[in-house]
Amino acid sequence: MIDIKFLRENPDAVKENIKKKFQDHKLPLVDQVIELDEQSRAVKKQADELRSNRNKISKQIGALMAQGKKEEGMALKEEVTKQAEQLAELEKKEADLSAKVTEIMMQIPNIIDPSVPIGKDDSQNVEIEKFGDPFVPDFEIPYHTEIMEKFNGIDLDSARKVAGNGFYYLMGDIARLHSAVIAYARDFMINRGFTYCVPPFMIRSNVVTGVMSFAEMDSMMYKIEGEDLYLIGTSEHSMIGKFIDTINKEENLPYTLTSYSPCFRKEKGAHGIEERGVYRIHQFEKQEMIVVCKPEDSKMWFDKLWQNTVDLFRSMDIPVRTLECCSGDLADLKVRSLDVEAWSPRQKKYFEVGSCSNLGDAQARRLKIRVTGEGGKKYFAHTLNNTVVAPPRMLIAFLENNLNEDGTIRIPEALRPYMGGMEVIK
Repeated sequence: MIDIKFLRENPDAVKENIKKKFQDHKLPLVDQVIELDEQSRAVKKQADELRSNRNKISKQIGALMAQGKKEEGMALKEEVTKQAEQLAELEKKEADLSAKVTEIMMQIPNIIDPSVPIGKDDSQNVEIEKFGDPFVPDFEIPYHTEIMEKFNGIDLDSARKVAGNGFYYLMGDIARLHSAVIAYARDFMINRGFTYCVPPFMIRSNVVTGVMSFAEMDSMMYKIEGEDLYLIGTSEHSMIGKFIDTINKEENLPYTLTSYSPCFRKEKGAHGIEERGVYRIHQFEKQEMIVVCKPEDSKMWFDKLWQNTVDLFRSMDIPVRTLECCSGDLADLKVRSLDVEAWSPRQKKYFEVGSCSNLGDAQARRLKIRVTGEGGKKYFAHTLNNTVVAPPRMLIAFLENNLNEDGTIRIPEALRPYMGGMEVIK
């Protein structure tokens, strides 16, 4: 959510930003919110004046009563009663207008960074850099679930009977590999100075609306029936929520956290759920990283976060590339986003395995995450997040890039301590 003061002073810039995101249907919202904001401030001014006047009259009543002028004092009391009724009406009107302003402001997209390429959708994202040499072996690489099935490592049929499409049983060495990757990613981030955290796997609605747009919430979140709780779709929501309604000392920043959690997603929309694979599913596990920092440091942290993911994948001999997300592919709260994609030798192309996002002060403004700076001045922090690793999607890249011609799977050296010293899965 952008600053209402910025919108008041720069309505054309806000409209231009909406056009860059190809959301022209939201252009009228700018004028609507300006009009409602003017009404809200006018009502607030009236209410403040009435409160001030009522306080003056209350003092006069006390003075008159002390002087024995009871009749005059009672007349003023009646006036105070009438003003109290007027004030109650104004306060209700003020609250209603403020709620409408907030509702509209939450639909207006954040101001994107000048470096973001302008494009309508993810087909216009821009490749930035490749890391490692993409390699296609001489032998044929099977579909990822076929590789897993050869090791009795996955059971989709039983999962379908138990929970439906979009779920899976991982078994044996494949399940162990899944857990090993998560454990390795955890230690990798701890070694880079991040504090490890296991967060709540459910969050309240005020946290949900603080960390994401309404459209994202509808397409992702599972609501707990009869309770004000949602299953998390990704742990950064719970992690950023940790700082809700806090005032933080500037000298304590940045907060750098890495978290483990299961994640639950509806996956509504065009992509749908795969019946055969584990690329897009309802339930998965994830190691995440988040940063809460000073505004001037967020660009530096953005580059550090995506580099962490690149380095992790390269340590497991998986070629990757980075893509800058174009304006039309950015969620409304994001200032900038960079995807990390892993090489698939079977498909001979890259696919997404992580996404790094700088949200500026949008989440902090919604959640009231404030910082006390020099001279006691308060400002909103900047928040960032990035995927460290999210198996089983990451397993697709791992299996394809480490599959040997004889059907065995090579375990990279960095992962062997987490696999009991195993060098090859046979």
